[in-house]
Amino acid sequence: MPQLERGRFVVAGFLTEACVSFSVLSAIKDGFEVLVVADACGGLTPQSHELALRRLEQAGAHLTSWIQILLEFQRDWTRHDTYEAARAVVVANDGGYGMGLAYAREIIRPV
Repeated sequence: MPQLERGRFVVAGFLTEACVSFSVLSAIKDGFEVLVVADACGGLTPQSHELALRRLEQAGAHLTSWIQILLEFQRDWTRHDTYEAARAVVVANDGGYGMGLAYAREIIRPV
């Protein structure tokens, strides 16, 4: 019987060792591609968090960061329908890159 092609999940959560891991492992088993937003998860300890991430990666999950997910969703800064929301998140939360976007907005004014 041919296997149906499944979609993609993006997962983050409070406890990497339990909530995140159980969801991710189940989704992989069911044929989904899974991206784990590693810096939007937390473990009981830094080491247990890291070990859980390694386990998920070995099972086939792809590790990523919140900024990578945001930038992949935005894809292009000329996408005007989502530009303001994405820019605001980056400016508020991503240090130097956020400062660069704020600076660019002040210097480069769209005509």
